[in-house]
Amino acid sequence: MGTMIYHLAFRSDWAAGLSANEYRAPSLADEGFIHASGDEAQMLRVAARLFAGRTDLLVLDVDTARLPEDSPVIREPSRSGEIYPHVYGPINPDAVVRVRALIPNAASPAAFTLSPPVSF
Repeated sequence: MGTMIYHLAFRSDWAAGLSANEYRAPSLADEGFIHASGDEAQMLRVAARLFAGRTDLLVLDVDTARLPEDSPVIREPSRSGEIYPHVYGPINPDAVVRVRALIPNAASPAAFTLSPPVSF
């Protein structure tokens, strides 16, 4: 097993990636989110800051050892200055070991909770 990273995905993009057997996250990149975080708590903070109010987000738990060679993981700063691992290139579905829903926390608008695994 490689390093575990946590990648935010829109539900529709992940479903399309499963159909194509290749996930590329086109829309999250446009939103300015960095492709993954090496720390789950850090990922939740970023989600709360950038995606408050969204209800269609998933968290993909990605095992970096299962990524294809043309999808290296590189650490560099995001637009906000925070440093996250970035996945450059597609994420193959078999590198994703768990998929969970990211649900806004009604008690705290700036927080998210993770639901049990999601099946498609």
